[in-house]
This record gives sequence, structure tokens and C-alpha cells, in this order.
Amino acid sequence: MFEPVIAPSASLLGLLQRGRGDGQLHALAADRAEAIAALEECVTRDPRADWQVESRSLYYARLYMELEASLDGIEDHLHSAEDLVSDDENRTGLALSVLGHLAAYGRRDALLMLREYAATGANWAWALDELALRDDDRGLLLLGTAVLDRFPPGPEGDAELRDFIRNAYEPRPWRLWAAYHPRVAAASEQSPFDLWQRQLNRSGVTPGWSTADVLAWADQGELGGLGASAFLARPEPERAEDDPSAPDAVDRRAAAAARCLTAVVRPEDRPVLLEAARDGLPGARRAALRYLVDQRDPVAIELIEAAAADVDERIVRAALELFGRMRGPEVLAQARRWADPASGGADSALGEAAVRLLADAGEPADAPLVVAGLRRWMSVRGVSGPGLGSLVDGAGRLAAADAVPVLRHIYGEAASSELRGRAARALAATDVHFPEGPAVECLWDCEESTRELAARHVATTGDARVLERLRRLAADPAEEAEVHAAVRGRLTAAREFGR
Repeated sequence: MFEPVIAPSASLLGLLQRGRGDGQLHALAADRAEAIAALEECVTRDPRADWQVESRSLYYARLYMELEASLDGIEDHLHSAEDLVSDDENRTGLALSVLGHLAAYGRRDALLMLREYAATGANWAWALDELALRDDDRGLLLLGTAVLDRFPPGPEGDAELRDFIRNAYEPRPWRLWAAYHPRVAAASEQSPFDLWQRQLNRSGVTPGWSTADVLAWADQGELGGLGASAFLARPEPERAEDDPSAPDAVDRRAAAAARCLTAVVRPEDRPVLLEAARDGLPGARRAALRYLVDQRDPVAIELIEAAAADVDERIVRAALELFGRMRGPEVLAQARRWADPASGGADSALGEAAVRLLADAGEPADAPLVVAGLRRWMSVRGVSGPGLGSLVDGAGRLAAADAVPVLRHIYGEAASSELRGRAARALAATDVHFPEGPAVECLWDCEESTRELAARHVATTGDARVLERLRRLAADPAEEAEVHAAVRGRLTAAREFGR
């Protein structure tokens, strides 16, 4: 995954890249050419670090409509020379999604551009999904031949076609084409049988029915993917996505082994489990630790502390994750000791994990420790890192008013709109000025959950823009149902208040 270059938050480009509400407001007030240039920069160079948890397409499409901007920049991007050598979704996905929303708003040029790219572009499948939601039957039928030509005749092409139909995100085009193209009809009929056959033929090695067998199995190759060569010491071709040493594969295997342990462990097996959790091989150690944590064994905390100091980063990572799963009065008491700056270990990995646990499950009296942990995080890492969101959520959950200045900073600087949304939720619970402050801007935010939050909290008096924005959101057919419900509720309340 590439790391996008994000402009300063005070600049128009930086605001638009972040998807902040102020970005739209500033763009409409700025020089039109400058605003369109910044908008095209965002759409053609996706600023999101993770498109699966961050929204931008509707936000940018609305701005294209407001500015009455030409789509020439998007067209040049889609049909650049790079499209001939790369089918990377990250390069064109955002632009295609923006075109989809514009087509829904009635922009004929956006619809035609999607049709052309679906017929000729490298990331044609994404364009086809957008058309499946927005185009009429006639437009989709005209695309059928061009799409089918991408699958060469013969057994391999037919297998690829069946696989594609089976995994299609939007099946509507394929259902239409099946009535006119016998090849699509045959592939559609065969696809379910291919899936059933693979399920019936799945092979894998399962553990024996004893604690020792399960622990040994936890250190054997990838979960569910072992072949005979694993036992004959013959190497098999490795694929990067199936690397058994990758954190996801290792964690899945350990989790599966821990679940198996719940079925086979007997009281007399406890010494074996404790030995594995202290000094076992990596897979067995993680499985045993997870089992003991899930069973709330009284020695689990001691074992987690030892594992967190291990030289193997995989063991440390597993220990910190497992500690975050633990609950109970004795666990919270230990977390408070590790998170206390007076202990001298608050800035260690275990101390940070303890703060996150308090943020997730602590009591109101733990708010000062969470705020202190949030400030430490900001001083060391700034507005970044996967653990920051938990601390932000915790500050809001515990109604930590002392965290308001830090939360406002995170709200303004976060490159991730998902993190900014979490900061907004925390501010709604901690900042008495949220309704007439950040909530107003949040009505224009790129994230639907943030717009919904704003609609539920924003003050409808004092700022003339608020009611007008609520009315526009209520009338926008592209807006999500949850936002519509919140907006209409506030409009109804405002009308009743004005009577």
C-alpha cells in the first residue's frame, strides 16, 4: 500500500484530501480554477491510506456538481499510458466511483465515460460495477460483447469467466447478458458446481485429539493448507499471500488451535499448557496463551507480562493483543499499575496496551490515565498509528473533558477521515461547544457517519448555513438513509421549536 502525500491541513488541497467539511466550503469560496485543480489532484491521486474504511467519492462528486467542473482531468487520468501496463485498483478506483455518483446525479458525460472505460480500460470490472448500479438495461447490453472478448475462447477462458461471474460484486450485468450470450448462460450455470466441488475436495490436516497434538499442530504449516509435502520435508511453492509467517496466518492458526484446546483440555493438562505458554514453540505458545486468557486463568496476566518482554516480536505482538482482550477487576487493576506514569513503564509497549485496555473497558475514574496516554501518544507519534483510534474512543466513552484540546487537534490534523470521525464522536461527548463548533463543519464531511453525528448534535440556531445544509441533505437522493433519518428528525424538531 502506497503512502499518499498529504498537504498541510490549512491549505485547500490539504482540506480536500482529508475530506473535511471545511474543504468543500473553502473550495466554493476560492478561485474556481484553483479549486478544480485541487479537486482533480485528489481524485486522480487517491489521498486515502485505506480506501476500505474511508469515504471520498460522494464528497468529491458533490463538489464537481457545485463547481460545475469539467471531467477532462478524470478522462485523461483513466486513459493515460499507465492504464496500458497497470490494472491496479488503487490508481483508478476513486475516479470511477466519483463518475458513478456523477452519473447518478444525471451527468451524461460521466455515464459515457464509464461505459467507454468498461469496454477498454484495465480496471474495467470496477467501472462495470458502477454501471450496474446506474446504467439502464440497454446501455449494459451494448457492453456485453466487449466484456466477453476479455475472456479468450477455450477451457482456460471459460474457467476464468465462471470464476469472475461467481465473484462479481454486482451480478446484474451478467444476468442480463445470460439471456443473449449462451457462453455467459453456461458459465452462470456451472459456477455454483465449481464452488461445491472445491468445497467437497478441500484437503487439510487437522490436529489429533489431545492437548499435545493440538499444540504440535499449532506449529505446523498454514492453517487448512497443509499438503503431504509438509510431512515429507519437501518444499512447496510459496505464495506471498499465503505466507504462513504472516501475522494474519499465524494468528488464525493460533486462534484455531486455542478453540480446539477448549474441546480437548483436561484438568491434568494444565502443566503442559503452562509450560507451552512460558517456553513453547511460537505457534504453541500463542495458542496456549490465548486459551488461558479466554479461560481467565489466574496466571494469564503473569504469562502475558513475560511474553511482552520476549525477544520474538511475534510473541510480543500476540501478547499485547491478547492483553487487550482480557477483562475483569483484577485485569483492570493490573492495567492501572502498568499505565500509571509513576510506575516508570507507562511509555513501554505493555504500558501503552494497558492504556488502550482502560480506554476500551475502564471506569470513569480511569479517564486521567487515558488522557495522559493520549497525550504521550501524540507527543511521540503525532496523529498516526493504529492504536490512536482506541484512545480517542476511550476519551469519548469516559467523557474525559481534559482531552478536548487534543481531540480538537486530532480532528483538524488527521489525514484519515475514519479517525477524524472518531474524534468527532469523542468531541460530541466531551466538548460543550461541539454543537455550534465542529458539528457545523461535520455536516459537509466526507463520512456518512460523521454527517449523521453532526445532524443529531448540531445547533440549528445561530448559523444560517445549518438549516440550509440540512434541507439540502434531506433532498439529496445520493445521501445515506441513516443521514436522511437524522436530518429529517432535526428539521422536524426545528420547525416545532419555531412555532
